[in-house]
Amino acid sequence: MKILILNEGLEKQGQIEKRCAVSVSSVKRMVKRGMTVVVQQGAGVLSGYPDQDFIDAGATVQQNCDADLQDADILLCVNRPDESVYTLLKEQALVIGHIDPFFQKQTVEAMAKRKLTTLSVEMIPRSSRAQKMDALSSQASLAGYVMVMQAANHLPTILPMMMTPSGTIKPAKIFIIGAGVAGLQAIATAKRLGANVTAYDTREVVAEQVESLGGKFLKIDIGETGQTKDGYAKELTDEQKQKQQDAQRDAIADSDIVITTAQLFGRRPPQLISKETLALMRPGSVVVDMAATSGGNVEGSVPGEVATVNGVTVIGHGNWSQFVAKDATDMYANNLYNLLDEFYDDESAQFTLNMEDEILAGSVITHDGEITNSMLKQAYQGV
Repeated sequence: MKILILNEGLEKQGQIEKRCAVSVSSVKRMVKRGMTVVVQQGAGVLSGYPDQDFIDAGATVQQNCDADLQDADILLCVNRPDESVYTLLKEQALVIGHIDPFFQKQTVEAMAKRKLTTLSVEMIPRSSRAQKMDALSSQASLAGYVMVMQAANHLPTILPMMMTPSGTIKPAKIFIIGAGVAGLQAIATAKRLGANVTAYDTREVVAEQVESLGGKFLKIDIGETGQTKDGYAKELTDEQKQKQQDAQRDAIADSDIVITTAQLFGRRPPQLISKETLALMRPGSVVVDMAATSGGNVEGSVPGEVATVNGVTVIGHGNWSQFVAKDATDMYANNLYNLLDEFYDDESAQFTLNMEDEILAGSVITHDGEITNSMLKQAYQGV
């Protein structure tokens, strides 16, 4: 079985991808299992892995991979492949990566027409068995850490309480909206840095997790809420959103740093903070909008940039895990190897595509010329 990894470290739409779909460790394990691994020259450089490291691990490093694309069995990607890439793949080749399928209808339909089998890592179910393959959670955990560090770097004060000869400096107040994987890691990081942390989530079931990390859970009565079977927060009604924003206003105004992590699976993120609310914060305060590049939680945030809105620094970088590209690559590569390992048959030396398996049934979105994921088909039809 031939596995191909291309160099994605080229600028696309103002972004440079620093991560790689494999690490030296994952390549070694693939080669040990009998897989042939071909890595395009420079693919790991931006994440700290020079070509020679992959060669030493047993991979072949090529500069031009057009011929390899035509006979590769599996293409491992960080992001969805360009048309110039997937049109060279043979029929039934397996593409694995962040496809962003709900917002890439044209690409998904084109890949289905090419009779490619596409596995979107975003669609891997959040189950105990699939946990080791859950790339979204791995990258979100790193994002939670990075967002706190980015906020701390822009804040003109320190985070911990400090006793000095000139007096005592009070700890910074941080308010985190959303206590999913990213939010919980942000809470843990902020507490380690000595800040006072308050968090809010529409799912009261996570209050215990927030408090176990040392944070205070802000309780807001907005009526019935809940979470999906995959652990994502359900979308709120307009009335609930208004109640939520009204109740959060005081907490936001009293905070030095606010971090928003609210994202809805397969939908645009909700706007949580208006410009009017930002104006209530102290000058020099910092807001980090995790969802800036996909629609934004904060009015006035600029995708990929740091903006100043009503005297408040609003950070909307996106691609948060790329700030720690080495760890992001290692974690993502491990997730992909665990996925391959789960379905690799040593006897036939092939990836076993059992569409009855719950993991593959949920994450494989195109196969045999069709879009196979029912949730995706409904979204495309506007149901």
